[in-house]
Amino acid sequence: MTIKDLKPALVFSIFDKINQVPRPSKKEDKIRKFLLDFAAEHGIAVRTDAVGNVAMSKPATPGKENAPAVIMQAHMDMVCESNDKNFDFENSPIKTIVDGDWLRADGTTLGADNGIGMAAALAVLVDKDLVHGPVEALFTVDEETGLTGANNLGDGMLNGSILLNLDSEDDAEIFIGCAGGVDTTCTFKYKRSFAPTDFHYFRFEISGGLGGHSGGDIHLGRANANKLLARFLYAVSLEHEISLAEIDGGNLRNAIPRAAHAVFGVHTSRKEDIRVAFNKYVADIENEYSGLETGLKFELESTDKPEYTVDSETTISLVEALYSAPHGVVSMSRDIEGLVETSTNLASVKMLGENQILVTTSQRSSVESRKWDIARQVEALFCLAGAEVSHGDGYPGWQPNMNSQIMHIASDAYEELYGVKPAIKAIHAGLECGLFLQKYPGLDMVSFGPTLRDVHSPSERMYIPAVERFWGQLTRILEKVAELK
Repeated sequence: MTIKDLKPALVFSIFDKINQVPRPSKKEDKIRKFLLDFAAEHGIAVRTDAVGNVAMSKPATPGKENAPAVIMQAHMDMVCESNDKNFDFENSPIKTIVDGDWLRADGTTLGADNGIGMAAALAVLVDKDLVHGPVEALFTVDEETGLTGANNLGDGMLNGSILLNLDSEDDAEIFIGCAGGVDTTCTFKYKRSFAPTDFHYFRFEISGGLGGHSGGDIHLGRANANKLLARFLYAVSLEHEISLAEIDGGNLRNAIPRAAHAVFGVHTSRKEDIRVAFNKYVADIENEYSGLETGLKFELESTDKPEYTVDSETTISLVEALYSAPHGVVSMSRDIEGLVETSTNLASVKMLGENQILVTTSQRSSVESRKWDIARQVEALFCLAGAEVSHGDGYPGWQPNMNSQIMHIASDAYEELYGVKPAIKAIHAGLECGLFLQKYPGLDMVSFGPTLRDVHSPSERMYIPAVERFWGQLTRILEKVAELK
């Protein structure tokens, strides 16, 4: 069986076409062209704005012209993570595999976040059998790495009063709120030194972590490769003088790091001590993550002497800061059971040109003051370590509205179709809804979608039966709104 055999056929066929189009964040030109070509092919009215967002519209079914206009919203870009370091996300299609009841990719992220939302919205626009009032579809750019599209939405792009965000990841759940977030970046400036000749050098590498979404998966206790890397380097530094030549870990601010590595040296007379320490370290980590991180791999190999290393003062400051930096859940919500309220992610460590090391972190909270409190704690820690710290603009949360009309409509639609009352929840992840609400304060919004697992990692997969229920719920919502005056 392949994706072409799956139902609903229209949704999966469009999703398959979307996955043939490269769409990394900030590089959405090809997927934007696909959308414009799709609109032209099907005679759909379309408009764009200065940052590249695309909006389409379809008239109401005859007799339903006076119903409230509904906006279906999804983002164009996808997180690009692969088990193959040479996979070219800018030019290669995503290859899908039907694995029982799940659809996954062949060693890469699937792109169901948020390609399936795009596919469902496009399917509504071309399905001539649906009953609905006026409908619009908004496709935004750069949701994953900056919310650029939602932040800079052009005037006149939206006309509806109801917004359906199609970017959630759990069947039978309707989301009416989300966390706000902010990125905190910390830059260490170091002096290059010639690598000591009487040192023995190792390459220490961690790989195979589960990773995952730094919002939706942060409560699962998965390993952060940057934290594990710093833990070993700090333990070594307590007993030995270390010389750091290279460090790299993680990639995206909104993904839990799955892999990291460092090249470091110790005095030649101490090299066997490092191997002993490594073996003990691996045993400890495997015990701590037994039954959870079954794919974690640790390698310690001798390597050639590098030409340069980081000065010793910066090395110790960096290692101590990474080791002590907070990561994970900070607090749980007292309003919604099981909801993470505040968290932080030690996302990436990168060596840059001009003798700099950049540490990227991200903080989330459904309480604005607590979002900034944890961001400033991270700032204070890295300032003490001598780094230059800055915060991004951040994005607002979306405060739940328990009186929302569309929430009740969406809930009733699911229950009527499937006999189950969906859970009403908020999500500990950034949705674009908070930004839309800033620009259009009168919007009534919900977010829903099919079941996705391990998004933002090569293990990302989508539960096929949930896609049919997602499609049924979406079309039933449109029918019910069409009855409103």
